Amino acid sequence: MIFIMVWLYSVLFFSRIIHESGFTPEDHKQYRPVVYSNTIQSLVAILRAMPNLGISYGNNEREIDGKMVFDVIQRMEDTEPFSEELLAAMKRLWSDSGVQECFGRSNEYQLNDSAKYFLDDLDRLGAKDYQPTEQDILRTRVKTTGIVEVHFSFKNLNFKLFDVGGQRSERKKWIHCFEDVTAIIFCVAMSEYDQVLHEDETTNRMQESLKLFDSICNNKWFTDTSIILFLNKKDLFEEKIRKSPLTICFPEYAGKFSTFI
Repeated sequence: MIFIMVWLYSVLFFSRIIHESGFTPEDHKQYRPVVYSNTIQSLVAILRAMPNLGISYGNNEREIDGKMVFDVIQRMEDTEPFSEELLAAMKRLWSDSGVQECFGRSNEYQLNDSAKYFLDDLDRLGAKDYQPTEQDILRTRVKTTGIVEVHFSFKNLNFKLFDVGGQRSERKKWIHCFEDVTAIIFCVAMSEYDQVLHEDETTNRMQESLKLFDSICNNKWFTDTSIILFLNKKDLFEEKIRKSPLTICFPEYAGKFSTFI
């Protein structure tokens, strides 16, 4: 049996798609409310950030639409299918120039990386017969708490993958539990170089990942463990680097940004 520890929940999703039978109809059904919640919570995050960034709606009538969206959150109905009225309000908000300006500054507040993916496709998500696709499920964000495990076989070898929580509060639960693990897949989102932690808005996410990676590489529990560095979200990085300088995370960098494009 080969034991692999990973730092990214979507890696477990990919392993299920590639090495198992993928997602069951029940899985698709269960992720439907998660998609609804991720979508409306992303929009709310943008709306909440607007006054803090000094941004107003392009059209003052969007105030009414914004109140409707906030009311849904207050009633804790964010996992419910969108009503026609709510869907129309969300579409108007997402098209508003002020909302788009705020979205363009999303590195200045906490926003789900999949916000644009879902908000660009509101008509499909709002359809009465909507069922999440595999891509939708992969794009959802569900906070990892504790340890999540997936088993699969490949070329007559049995594998166990363990996803561990990346948040600071989760690390103490697993750091000493995997002395005999065969390999570690350490996942880092390239796009997070200009973002801060959810739990500590004074700490850059990329810098935090570097510190954690260093501590893992030099930890006594993993001296005989293979370590694989997995860089993902390259597509988001390529979009960001055009407008958000790498010096936010690495002030000593003196190269041209065009090097990355």
